[in-house]
Amino acid sequence: MLSAADADAALEQLHANGCTDGLPVIIPTAERVTRMILASGLDADIELGEMGPGYGIATVEKVAVAAVMAGCTPDHISVVVAAVRAICQPEFDLTEMQCTTHCTTPMVIVNGPAREAGGFASGFGLMGPGHRANASVGRALRLTMINIGGARAGESDMAIHGSPAKFGFCFAEDEQASPFPPLHTTLGYSESQSVVTVLGVESPHSVLFTGDSNEAVFADALLQTIAEAIANPGSNNSHLGGNGAVAVVLNPEHAAILHSVGFDRSAIQRELAARALTPRALMIRLNPKMLVGKEDMIPAVRDSSKILVLVAGAPGLYTMVMPTWCAGPHGNVTVHAEVELDQFCELPTPN
Repeated sequence: MLSAADADAALEQLHANGCTDGLPVIIPTAERVTRMILASGLDADIELGEMGPGYGIATVEKVAVAAVMAGCTPDHISVVVAAVRAICQPEFDLTEMQCTTHCTTPMVIVNGPAREAGGFASGFGLMGPGHRANASVGRALRLTMINIGGARAGESDMAIHGSPAKFGFCFAEDEQASPFPPLHTTLGYSESQSVVTVLGVESPHSVLFTGDSNEAVFADALLQTIAEAIANPGSNNSHLGGNGAVAVVLNPEHAAILHSVGFDRSAIQRELAARALTPRALMIRLNPKMLVGKEDMIPAVRDSSKILVLVAGAPGLYTMVMPTWCAGPHGNVTVHAEVELDQFCELPTPN
């Protein structure tokens, strides 16, 4: 328990102790944290998982502290709790991911009723500033990784350059604009469930494409354009032999082009995996010491199911591709967890 003379002194103490992400935070007073815990509907001492590399135990109370500091409202805490549960799954390789020199960061995708309940953005500027739920929930997850997981730049977080996305990367899928079933239903959930899906990724790489016809030639060109971005010969996906994952966020216009000629999500995944190839001769010329794979054409993604395809953003020219780290004992896989919206207590009126 920390104490300070006033709010200004408390903020400076948190900065001095390395408990922030470098930006000002909301002071996590006992009253604010208690209110956040009540909103979760969970006991304060419930353990959500172990967070490396410091191997701190993420309790509901500690996660509530991070949520307060990040500026979350009580409507957001259940999503933060689910995101923490997701990245604490062994398959996420959190310890290795926190310590790598790569710029990887958790990307959190929200599906189901939690999108509207928490006010998560899925349209214009969803990956940028101006959306409280997206920004504060993504930031809260990062603060847990710092303060519970113990990842601090240059000490245990060894990312060479870091990434702006490491401040927080969270948004909702635009289920209404998507011609495909919601992402979480492909993971075995029902549409009525709320789910967070998390993948460790780089910052977004934009893919420009123009085309507004339902002719197959436009769909073919769009798929090839996206595949070329995925096959970027400078990325880990290509250098490490295609053993990792990749995320593709189609804008609604691009999704409609593919859907209009009969492509569903699985067909898009298969096509992108088959097309995202780099000649072995080019990889040898560029970086022979890092080359993995013996094919003449090296795939950026070997398993098409590891291409995360969803729809979000505004209609227009750009779709986004997020390459991944492709390392760790489990190969940088996607994880997910249900958001428990019905676990709540009546909140006291704040003073």
